[in-house]
Amino acid sequence: MTRRAAAPSRLLAFALDAALVVVFAAIGRASHDDGGAGVLAEGGLGLATTAWPFLAALVVGWLVSLAWRRPAAPLRTGVPVWLVTVGGGMLLRTLSGQGTALPFVAVATLALLALLVGWRILAALARGGLERRSRNVGS
Repeated sequence: MTRRAAAPSRLLAFALDAALVVVFAAIGRASHDDGGAGVLAEGGLGLATTAWPFLAALVVGWLVSLAWRRPAAPLRTGVPVWLVTVGGGMLLRTLSGQGTALPFVAVATLALLALLVGWRILAALARGGLERRSRNVGS
């Protein structure tokens, strides 16, 4: 793959990660919306307040894991991006006075695992990458 062809796939992978983090935050807000105002209440400020710690941590996760080298790799990239996004997001939520109740931490951990690692597993399966890798391990 040429460098020119690889750049859009890196950008697309990061955009997908960011979109999935926003989807996670939106679903969380919608599931706790008692006032009926909706996810985009207050001009989206509520959604932004919920999403920003995880989006900031996602950026750090990409930097720490050097995700641009293999953006769609489930283990090499997906797992570290997920761990940093969850851990950093919870830390930033705590520092900004947002809640980190144990049930929220558990749900966020599992949801972000499914989202951030899940799409990479599906992409690898679609490319046949996991099948090839498992055949090579047994050799």
